Amino acid sequence: MRFSKIFAASLVAPLVAAHGDIQGAPKLFGMKNLRARNPFAGHSHVGHAAGSQLQARQGGDVEGRCGPEVGGISCDDGFCCSTAGYCGVGKEYCAAPDCLIDFGPGCDANKTPYGASTAKDARPQLGDIEYGGVGIRECLNPKQVAITYDDGPYIYTEDVLKQFKKYNARATFFITGNNLGKGSIDENWGGVISQMYAEGHQIASHTWSHQNLDKITHEQRVDQMVKNEMAIRNIIGKYPTYMRPPYSACESAACQADMKALGYVVTSFDLDTDDYNQLTKEKIQVAKDNFKKGVDTAGVNGDGALHLPRHP
Repeated sequence: MRFSKIFAASLVAPLVAAHGDIQGAPKLFGMKNLRARNPFAGHSHVGHAAGSQLQARQGGDVEGRCGPEVGGISCDDGFCCSTAGYCGVGKEYCAAPDCLIDFGPGCDANKTPYGASTAKDARPQLGDIEYGGVGIRECLNPKQVAITYDDGPYIYTEDVLKQFKKYNARATFFITGNNLGKGSIDENWGGVISQMYAEGHQIASHTWSHQNLDKITHEQRVDQMVKNEMAIRNIIGKYPTYMRPPYSACESAACQADMKALGYVVTSFDLDTDDYNQLTKEKIQVAKDNFKKGVDTAGVNGDGALHLPRHP
């Protein structure tokens, strides 16, 4: 692919900056000081509405509260525990990754795609590429760029695909199965994911509901990967063996071992355009300049670059 085509394809970054009005903040491996940042910080959270009448069937304490701050009380079946610790229903309570999955049975993250589980599928590890571990952080071939996107599909994805088709370019899309209240991908986004696949893009996993893999249990990590496999399989008839951890968080030995056992190649990035912080028309040129600088540097040094903008 000529540089001109790569650069042109990269200019879709203004379109994919950050989930509409939802801010993003990806980070590199090892940047622990950023781990506490929520890349969906613009997503509204629900507290206790003044004067509202809580129904006993919601569960929680007498005020409808749930979660670790009230002794680990859970909501009733079908109800969600919001990030503020209240039982309820609807996107503001249930959307991943904010809904407290340990205390809200109805959280989107706790839903399961239809069809047979892939949990007991064979997990062959082919070739000489590393599975699990710290993962891929850069392109091996000099003067090549791999463009990757996280978190979608979302409302801009079709426009992004049009840009790539125009320039006969390909990207890797790290797909999240059910986040931001958008619904399960196999129920609501099958058409655009099928289009990605048909047009030659790589489909990879970004987990089921964008949970921090270093902060959940072994069983929950497996659940995050298997559910996304099921949803992607329901769309294109197969599921990927490449994944990118949300928040770049798979630094623990336990997480890396789980990804290896599940047969996943972990994929990071070494060039971040910072487009999620440059959302206005006055600022978006910063993201474009970041991309061009990174690619130019890779060309001078003879290195390859693994590029990350936020995904539509």
